[in-house]
Amino acid sequence: MLEFVVRVVGVLVAFLVTPLLVGQAEHKVMAHMQSRLGPMYAGAFHGWAQLVADGVKFVQKESVTPAAADRRVFEWAPIVAILPYMAAMAAIPIAPGVVGADLDSGLFFVLAVMSVGVLGSLMAGWASGNKYSLLGGLRVAAQLMSYELPFVLSAASVAVAAGTLSLSGIVHQWNPWWILWQLPGLIVFFIAGLAELQRPPFDMPVADSEVIFGPYTEYTGLRFAMFLLAEYAGIVVLAGLTTVLFLGGWSGPGPDGLGWVWTAIKVALVSLVVIWVRVAFPRMRADQLQKLAWQGLVPLALLQLALTGIGVAVFY
Repeated sequence: MLEFVVRVVGVLVAFLVTPLLVGQAEHKVMAHMQSRLGPMYAGAFHGWAQLVADGVKFVQKESVTPAAADRRVFEWAPIVAILPYMAAMAAIPIAPGVVGADLDSGLFFVLAVMSVGVLGSLMAGWASGNKYSLLGGLRVAAQLMSYELPFVLSAASVAVAAGTLSLSGIVHQWNPWWILWQLPGLIVFFIAGLAELQRPPFDMPVADSEVIFGPYTEYTGLRFAMFLLAEYAGIVVLAGLTTVLFLGGWSGPGPDGLGWVWTAIKVALVSLVVIWVRVAFPRMRADQLQKLAWQGLVPLALLQLALTGIGVAVFY
């Protein structure tokens, strides 16, 4: 029971702290990339408490439910959006034996619960009683059909190479030459992951110049903050899963006790790449995403899966 409580508390702390760190990094990194200071006054040092101040602001604001909304679905949508990422974070190993839930089919579990998180956006778009929210929800559904297949295929390639669905087992089987062997799968996985998180350049569902803020237009206060927290938690989960599948997880020079340090460094670097992509690339159109997915990502993922199968048959 004590071990269970410690694991639950650890997952909750990681879920509440790491997304805030990523959010703060996005504020400051984007600012420096765009030659500006970013938040500077919330906190004694370079605006370190900006996201804390934003959280206090959201808590104080009134949560308004539109008269035309489906109240029950509207209120449940933020919860459905945020909880899957907490469950996914629990299954990602940090170091040998340091994981919230070490599942034999951890990869399958994480991919499944991450796809559930998209339902929160669909529920928000449908239940808000707003035409812009509905259009944003329809864009979410269109993206779901385009990115989910290459996302799963690229992850399946790693599972075939490792011979296991256990995330810890994949890290134990990993070796550095996988970076070259699985490089096409890494590219596909990362791009599809950005589309799942609705991050630029695939933020068509929340394009402010077109549909105001898409499915989240009618949300205020704490409910809106939950959607933001879900986005940053999704970045952490995507970075953690990319680290485990393609970058060797806790593998690195030095004693095994430093494994969590290597995991943290790799997750931070992948998260910085996510932030850099937001600054560096303009938003794509919905039809461009569909074309990229079906004519680019899916064939590349299938090719990677075939190469992995050949490599396993020949060298293993």
